[in-house]
Amino acid sequence: MERGAATRGKVAQAVAGAEAIEIKATIPDHQIAAALARFGLNKRNDEKRYIYFFDTPALDLSRSGVILRARRVVGGAHDSTVKFRPVEPAAVAKKWKKFPDFKIEADASEKGVVKSASFSMPVPKGLIKRVADGKKGVAKLFTPEQEEFLLLMAGRPVDYGSLAVLGPLEARRWKFEDEACPWPITAELWIRGDGDRLMEASIKAPVAQAAVAIGGFMAFLAEVGAERDTDQQTKTRWALDYYAAKLQG
Repeated sequence: MERGAATRGKVAQAVAGAEAIEIKATIPDHQIAAALARFGLNKRNDEKRYIYFFDTPALDLSRSGVILRARRVVGGAHDSTVKFRPVEPAAVAKKWKKFPDFKIEADASEKGVVKSASFSMPVPKGLIKRVADGKKGVAKLFTPEQEEFLLLMAGRPVDYGSLAVLGPLEARRWKFEDEACPWPITAELWIRGDGDRLMEASIKAPVAQAAVAIGGFMAFLAEVGAERDTDQQTKTRWALDYYAAKLQG
């Protein structure tokens, strides 16, 4: 009982200041087909996306904890995101919370908990492609509010002219429920230009449920036979490393 209380206390401290927790687990390539079949996921019931990142060829932004991203959702809305990871929630100005697509979350995996702040805004259809084709500058994808958030959080301006387009990466996304899991599940399959794949399964829960959700979701994955990737690569790093290497020849 005391050990359980201590564990809950550590988790509560790790997620303090976050509005929600997202628990993630990566599925290695050789288990992807079985996972898709187990949950009935296929091209007929997915949401298809194309994801673009913007960084220097040396990944200077990523190395300093900044992610600039844009997403085209086939048949849906497009958006751009400024994300910082890790962050201390207390250091993030409260004024950003008035925006519906601003969030402070705790990302949890077997490796631990990292808090992030992200600010997304809609992007007009067609604009992402024009930026990717070099017909518009990267800065056109971000609103003045996002640029201010980026400046205040980074502590210095970003030279958009130095940024390269990394991608697009093809992504397939599903949201579904399973009777053995108390929380709705999101699965996302990312496919790089070289055909390499990475699948991530995740759930979101209120921070008050953090300890229970982490233990429960990992137990669920073990029960259904998912072999979690012990490397626990983040999708973003896995994608950025590949596309940056392509730029450098």
